[in-house]
Amino acid sequence: MYSYEDRIRAVELYIQLGKRVAETIHQLGYPTENALKSWHRAYEQGSDIPRGYARKKPKYSPAQQTLAIEHYLAHGRCIAATTKTLGYPSRDSLRSWIQAVHPQLCSPGMPRPDTSPRPPQLKQAAVIALCTRQESAQAVAQRLGVCRPTLYNWKNQLLGPETPASMTSKLEPPQPDEREELQQQIDALQRDLHRLQLENDLLNKANELIKKDGGINLQSLRNREKTQLVDALKQTYPLLELLETLGLARSSYFYHRARAQVADKYAQVRGTMADIFERNHRCYGYRRMRASLGSQCTRICEKVVLRLMKQEGLTAARPKRRRYGSYLGEISPAPENLLNRDFKAAAPNEKWLTDISEFHIPAGKVYLSPMIDCFDDQVISWSIGTRPDAELVNTMLDAAIQTIPGSSDRPVVHSDRGGHYRWPGWLSRIADAKLVRSMSRKGCSPDNAACEGFFGRLKTEWFYPGNWQSTTVEQFTQALDSYIHWYNEKRIKMFLGVRSPLDYRRSLGLMA
Repeated sequence: MYSYEDRIRAVELYIQLGKRVAETIHQLGYPTENALKSWHRAYEQGSDIPRGYARKKPKYSPAQQTLAIEHYLAHGRCIAATTKTLGYPSRDSLRSWIQAVHPQLCSPGMPRPDTSPRPPQLKQAAVIALCTRQESAQAVAQRLGVCRPTLYNWKNQLLGPETPASMTSKLEPPQPDEREELQQQIDALQRDLHRLQLENDLLNKANELIKKDGGINLQSLRNREKTQLVDALKQTYPLLELLETLGLARSSYFYHRARAQVADKYAQVRGTMADIFERNHRCYGYRRMRASLGSQCTRICEKVVLRLMKQEGLTAARPKRRRYGSYLGEISPAPENLLNRDFKAAAPNEKWLTDISEFHIPAGKVYLSPMIDCFDDQVISWSIGTRPDAELVNTMLDAAIQTIPGSSDRPVVHSDRGGHYRWPGWLSRIADAKLVRSMSRKGCSPDNAACEGFFGRLKTEWFYPGNWQSTTVEQFTQALDSYIHWYNEKRIKMFLGVRSPLDYRRSLGLMA
């Protein structure tokens, strides 16, 4: 509340300063912008300012007051029901209206206001508590047993209406140095939070797009991978900030981005490689893959083939490492090791290798007994059974003997020291065909490494990757027989000039 002199002084200074509101308030320290303009409007309209403040119009008209009193009398004299039905006024206001019109209706539920004069000491204490209060005006009024408007009336009587109702000093604002230091700390925390959020988003995108582990070092990524991360997050973060965080040069980013938009020139080659890989039991590495592509007049260097196979996920199965175990017993004298690990032959039917391998599937055990020619690694005969007995090896040997074209060929049949190759049936067949026996040393599988290598390729390329849960023994036998036919007819070998064993023999004129 401002006195008449304060208001007229503010208006005159406002006019003197050319109606500059900010300058006027700065010099006087009061009032607000809206109050100053309203005082100036009133001054221009009447060449003066009203000395007192205009009283506010009553909130409710006499007709509304009469309607509320009539509703109260007609509906059981319930104040709560009247205020709820009409939506006005407050309960205290309705009580005061009823007391003014019908004082005889006052009840213990509606106590009469205490109109007895209060001592001056009480008024002074109330005004002091109001102006220097540590609590609200309503709490001061309830503590003294008066209503809230009475406190302001006493304040106007003792101090005048211009005196503000509260004289509590505002809390001193922090000093400029303290404000600046606090703001710096807030800015530093916000920067740290933003940086951590950016790093977290980059790690999540690296895991999502390029399948990197969450603990990967972002700086160790290749520039092409960093470019993928920048493209994925450039709508959320500024480009320069992403490049700086990843340590990626701006020129490198645009270079790899342009390369990614160029059509893949190896798109057709990728499809051809996938077809070759699937048709050959998913066992070709990059060397055989390059040789197969070369046979189709597609010339690509080995490094490109290796990279494309990695990108397409064309990974050949690798052999599993197993502990070696062999039976060391001897049942009869063994012949000499004539091959002595020399598995090269200048012509067919010079050196034959044989052994037995076991395949354990859910339906049972299956055994394979092949005869391999060292000339070109061709499986010249084989037998498949469910027991590793004499019949298995004898059947295989009979089929191998029938492949000898002339009586002059006397192959050396090399095997391990198993009992299958010491039984009378085996020995008699060897003697009748005039074949030469050779055996590995005791417990030394490398002496028959070429045959063991065939078993390793067979299991790595075909057996281990397969799913044999619902396969019967008959079905497994047919699949194994089909693989050996493919091995002889289709599977290319590098040392044969990128040919299969049968193609190699045809190229030499050994077969029609």
